[in-house]
Parts: sequence; structure tokens; C-alpha cells
Amino acid sequence: MRERARYGVVPSVEKALGSLPVVAAFAGRLRIRDVIDGLCPVDDRSELTHGQVIESLVANRLTSPEPLVRVQDWAGGYAVEEVFGIRPEQLNDDRVGRALDAIASRVDSIAGSVGVAAIEVFGIDVSRMHWDMTSISLHGEYEQPDEDYAAPKFGHPKDRRPDLKQVQTGIAVTGDGGIPLFHRAYDGGAGEVAQVVPMMKALQQIATSRRLLIVGDSKLVSYDNLAKMHADEVTFVAPASKVYVSADALAGLDLRAATRVDYVAARDQGKDPDKRGTWHVYEDTMTLAGSRKKDPVLTLRRVFVHSSARAGAAATARAQKLDRARDDLARLQRGLGSRHYPDVAAVEARLAVIAKGRRVTAYLRTMTGIDADTGKPTLDWHFDQQAIDAEAATDGWYALLTNLEAEQADAGQVLLHYKGQEAVERRYSAFKGPLAVAAIYLKSNRRITAMITVVCLALLIFSLIERQVRTALRAQDRTTVAGLYARRPAIPTTRLIFQALASMRLIPATSGNLHTIPQPTPLQLEILDLLDVNPLEWC
Repeated sequence: MRERARYGVVPSVEKALGSLPVVAAFAGRLRIRDVIDGLCPVDDRSELTHGQVIESLVANRLTSPEPLVRVQDWAGGYAVEEVFGIRPEQLNDDRVGRALDAIASRVDSIAGSVGVAAIEVFGIDVSRMHWDMTSISLHGEYEQPDEDYAAPKFGHPKDRRPDLKQVQTGIAVTGDGGIPLFHRAYDGGAGEVAQVVPMMKALQQIATSRRLLIVGDSKLVSYDNLAKMHADEVTFVAPASKVYVSADALAGLDLRAATRVDYVAARDQGKDPDKRGTWHVYEDTMTLAGSRKKDPVLTLRRVFVHSSARAGAAATARAQKLDRARDDLARLQRGLGSRHYPDVAAVEARLAVIAKGRRVTAYLRTMTGIDADTGKPTLDWHFDQQAIDAEAATDGWYALLTNLEAEQADAGQVLLHYKGQEAVERRYSAFKGPLAVAAIYLKSNRRITAMITVVCLALLIFSLIERQVRTALRAQDRTTVAGLYARRPAIPTTRLIFQALASMRLIPATSGNLHTIPQPTPLQLEILDLLDVNPLEWC
């Protein structure tokens, strides 16, 4: 390939280059532009294809994740023209909006095609997928949403902004590197349980294999969902809510009968062995029946899990809320008969607030009355020790349901499959953190649906970069990169990689000279080598 740029030291006007060549290389490997242009063609009069615009928006999310306005200003400060061949003024708000409108009706096909490319190009193992949903708060009214796209509605937002409407996003990531191969936007009020089967069907198409293991949270569990997955030869692991496994069932478990699992949580990696959390499992079976007589009865493996860390946290939390409730009750008792609590009704109203606010309703016992001599309200209260002990007996225990055969995974391996669920949580953290999708404002829910796809494509590249570097390091029997974090060795994350590349600059060509990249640092050169990206080929 001919040289398009060169390294050198030439004082001149510079543009930010940063990770743009890396983003361009990975977008090219995933064929994002080609996929979009094939599904959403433009007429011959257009200067840019929709694929070019969306590819640049993906780069924008990864290099400068701020509200989606004045993208052309970002392009002017970054070497977008030199890397992507797009002049900044071409990325005006109108052109960006038209590209979002164009892809909105094809987002499922785009996600599927790019997901398949990721599997083929990067050799991703898709035998285990982790699924979860999250909410995205929206600014704006959206009083007449397009019924063909995810409708903004009030719901139960994860960011605790009930004053804002929301849409929801579901993401499925691989157990191999936490790669988000599937995503979909949903109505703000959509129930998570109802989305499981469509998600399963989409994953089967992407993975080109019916034999999948899907790991999810408790919303995965319903008779209809589990029966459909079982009938389709899809295996699953998910925690059972109290609807399916009662607190009494957990309280009756004996830790001495459980088997310890060889597992160390990430938070305990640097601790002494005797200070690490321990995990134990105990297995039996349970049956699940449908609402109709003709529904087959499902027989499932039920793996009870005990976490010492979770047990300790539950005991600490309970002690704290009891102490806080005691303080509140003592203040209430001191104030009986005052202007704040002049009668029984006021006292009982305050008791209800304390019980709910301190979450002690299950074990707070109270008796109110009126003093015959003074006419003031009286109060006697205590915590029911039997209720406290019954709750404490469940501390640290939860149940996992699965249709995996014992030959496929023993009880300990079922737990390890479930512990991989943190991968999807990490991706949502990036989704709302480094990629800055905490709250968005666009003119229509059509564009919101399209924008979610743009961000998820960025998240796909974000995840693949991390996986690529770690895979390359393993081939060298290494796990860290020297100087990556505060000049110390560190396990590479995409955030650290982007930070290391952020200072790369480009001097645009003048008077027939080549574009010039001032000499990268040794750390930058090592990262680029691990990623198999030569920035000279992209400028």
C-alpha cells in the first residue's frame, strides 16, 4: 500500500488525530459503511453516503462524546477530513438528521449484519450470551411519537429521573470479551419479560446456531420464556425471584451441605486468601407449570448459591437500618404530645413514614394509645427478633434456574456462567459513561432509535478494541502494558487505550507535501502494533 502520510517533526497547524485511525480501521473491518450503504442507498446527487455520515458519527461518539450538536465543529478540530474523507461543513445538522432518518427503519438489519461481520472477522465465540435492558432518559415532550419506533414514555428509569420520559435499550454481549453483538430499542414502558423471546430469535440468526446459552437477570424467568427457550434448544441461566423461590426456601438451606466453588471475585483479587469472599452451591430440582392444563411441566435444575460477601453486606445493611429506625423512633417518643405529634393519628402517620423509609416494616411492631391522665398519645414499640432471624437466615443466598444438563455444567460452573453477567453491566457503564448517553435530545423518536444504533455500533468498536489488545497480549504471554496507567503497567481497557492515543496529532498536507504525524510515543506505537493499525494508512 502506498504511503499516504509520514512521521516527522514539522512545526505547523495541527489537528487532533487521537484514536481516529483506530476507529476507522475497526469500522472498516466491520464493514459498517458498506452495510449501511447497501441497506440505505442515496441518490447520485448526494455528496456523502449515509454510511459515511454514520461512520463519522460513530467516530464522534468514541472521540468526543458530547451532545449531538455542531458535529461539524468537532470534525474541524479533528482530522476527520484526512481520515474519513469528509469535509467538516458536510456534517451539518441537517445532513446528520437525514442520515439518522434513513437508517432508522433498517437498524435491525444493520445490527445483524455488522454483528455477523464481527463474529467472522474477530473469531468471537457466541456460545454464551448475556442479556439485560436499561433505560435512557430523554429531554423533550415527544407528544406525537412515530408508532413504528420506540415510544418515549414515563417508566422506572435507572438514573432516577422520573420527571423525564425514557426509552429502553436491550443489549446482548458475548461471554467472550463482552462484545455487544445485538441491541434493540424499546418503548419506555415496555416490560422486560416480554422482550426475551424476540431477543432469542435475533441471537439465533446472528449466531447461525440454535444451540445458545443465554444468561440474564430475573426478568428472563417466566414460564412462557423458559418453555420457549427449552423447546428451541436454547439453554439459559437466570436468578429466580421470590415469586419462584420463596424466602422460606432460602431460609431452610444449610451452608454445611453446600459445596465450595473455586471462584475469586475481581474485587478480592489482591486480598489475602482468608479475607476473600467465599461461594458455595447446593443443587436440587424444581418444576414450573404453565397457566393452561395442556402446558408441559418444566423440570429445571435449581442451584442455590451462598455468597459470604453478600451475606456480610446484608447483615451490615440491616444493622444500619435498624439503628436509624431506633433513632427515629426515639425522637418520635420524645416528641409525643408536642405540636408535631399532638394525637394518635399524627403518631401513626409518622410511624408509617419511619417503617417505609427505613425499610423495617417486616419487623417493627408498634402499639399506640392515649394516656388517661394527660390525654397525650402513647407509643410502645419493639423489633420482632423472630422476623429478624428469619430474614437473616436468607442472607447471602439466592437461586439460579437453568436447563443445562449436569454433563454440560455442574453447579459450580452454572454459577460461573452467571458471574459473567457483569460483562453486560460493564458495557452499559460505557454506554452511559465514556460514550455519554446519559440523557439525549433529538427531534423525533425515529432519530432516537437510529441514534441508539449509532451508539451501540460505537460500543461494539469500543469493546472489540479492548478484546483485540488483550488477545494480542496473551499471544505474548502478557496481561499488562507498561506505562498505560500513571506510567505503571496496567491491564488494558479501551478508556486507557484512548487516553494513551489522545495526544496523537496530524499536520495536514500543504504545497503537495504528505500529511505528517509527529512521531508517536513508544507507548502509542506499542498500542497501535497490538491493534494491528498503521495510522499512516488512514491519513
